[in-house]
Amino acid sequence: MSGSFRCSISLSPLHSNEFPRIPVTKPRIHVPVPKPMTVALSKVVSPLRVAAPGVMIEAAGLEVDRVTEAELKENGFRSTRKTKIVCTIGPRTCEFEEIEALAVGGMNVARVNMCHGTREWHRDVIRRVRQLNEEKGFAVAVMMDTEGSEIHMDDLNDVESTKAEDGQIWTFTVRAFDQPSRPERTITVNYDGFAEDVKVGDELLVDGGMVTFVVIEKIGPDVICRCTDPGLLLPRANLTFWRNGSLVRERNAMLPTISSKDWLDIDFGIEEGVDFIAVSFVKSAEVIKTLKSYIIDRSPGSQIGIIAKIESIDSLKNLEEIIQVSDGTMVARGDLGAQIPLEQVPLVQHEVIQLCRQLNKPVIVASQLLESMIEYPIPTRAEVADVSEAVGQQADALMLSSESAMGQYPEKALAVLRCVSLRIEKCRREEKHWDVTDLRIVSSSKLDEISEEICNTTSRMANKLKADAIFVYTKTGQTASLLSRNRPDCPIFAFAPSTSIQRCLNLKWGLIPFRLDFSDDMESNLNRTFSLLKARAMIKSGDLIIVVSDVMQSIQAIKVP
Repeated sequence: MSGSFRCSISLSPLHSNEFPRIPVTKPRIHVPVPKPMTVALSKVVSPLRVAAPGVMIEAAGLEVDRVTEAELKENGFRSTRKTKIVCTIGPRTCEFEEIEALAVGGMNVARVNMCHGTREWHRDVIRRVRQLNEEKGFAVAVMMDTEGSEIHMDDLNDVESTKAEDGQIWTFTVRAFDQPSRPERTITVNYDGFAEDVKVGDELLVDGGMVTFVVIEKIGPDVICRCTDPGLLLPRANLTFWRNGSLVRERNAMLPTISSKDWLDIDFGIEEGVDFIAVSFVKSAEVIKTLKSYIIDRSPGSQIGIIAKIESIDSLKNLEEIIQVSDGTMVARGDLGAQIPLEQVPLVQHEVIQLCRQLNKPVIVASQLLESMIEYPIPTRAEVADVSEAVGQQADALMLSSESAMGQYPEKALAVLRCVSLRIEKCRREEKHWDVTDLRIVSSSKLDEISEEICNTTSRMANKLKADAIFVYTKTGQTASLLSRNRPDCPIFAFAPSTSIQRCLNLKWGLIPFRLDFSDDMESNLNRTFSLLKARAMIKSGDLIIVVSDVMQSIQAIKVP
């Protein structure tokens, strides 16, 4: 590799004891890159030229989520939430006003679950989210979750839930019924081989064990079961079987990860321009590679990110390979907990979070975070402790499932995630608990490796200098992602040229994504950005900003004029 590379640290004259005046040196120093490549850092002081005071600048061309902007103005940089929140949209939250209420409450990503509802219903939800963004000034991303090749129950005679009591006899069958003609306590199962695979004495776990039955008799296509652990049955809940203390896996070993229905749903997601597709029951990296190739063929230039759901034993066998090729990961603890011993779930969660961090992939902690709030207005203290642990482990995002889709208190559940996240993040700041994790190199080229090192240095500098924020100008989102990976103490303002990249960055820890057209002239970009943000009262004179860009690989420490 030939040519020269400039990596400069630029410090504006700073009026404080920590930052004494440094004489301006001109011209800038250009440092050629010797072979083998090494990077020399030149320290250059160059004051910014900002528009004269009193000149009114139209705050146009700069788009940021409305709630984030309000938080910045009210609480300042340090109180912005870094942990993102995904909310599943369902019957309780599918209308425009209900989606808006979730957005106002802090929802960063709206999830639609293709296990439930029709494509027409999901299309309406997706378009309402887009309408909300356009008309109300939000930047909520959309995640579509595939059904996957899982065994699950059918709908429950059009009711939202029903209670299975201890000792009750229920029939699980592959027979289809018209809703009015379905016998009482009879549930249709979606897997044709269901009756052949199970045996008398097997345990049937519904939704990861929220309700448990034991098989007492088989009559043709019908499996007669007795409820041994009572609980709430929800429509299309997934089913797993245990025999003699071990998971019965033969039942779906030959089923593809992406079913024929899933491929139709994926076509629908591509057509509707969703930001993420979450793939259920991923068994290998090849599934993700195949899906990515398919999306490229169907929609060249698409920004759709693929989220691998870790929820089976097969996922754990190929964990690193799956995470490596995906664009993000979801720890789906409910289904996972039905396939591995319960005491292993926290260990797997921690392992996946740490591995995603190392490989620079966002990770979502999902399932049963606030399960009790489906019925009750406050969570259990154990649930709060669980959420706190996920935030403390610095997962990128937390996800509400049934709590927001069909629970009685979706907005209150969202408020719990938001306030717990803010409190735990504040605690880490007060304890000066900066992350010093030794991160592995993930870049595939020397030039990318240099960008990676610049991001590492930027984060360390921001922590040491107690910067108010990091500004990153990124055309692809990669530089912003690398900064997020470092988990710096201050928020990261990520300026991207497209709304699709802005929405995708909404899943990354600590990133405040803006849509902003910018040029290759960094001084011009900064002048314009400072003017626009000051006009909207989002920054003020004296704020210390660390600036990095993938336009021109450099680091600058600047006090806002």
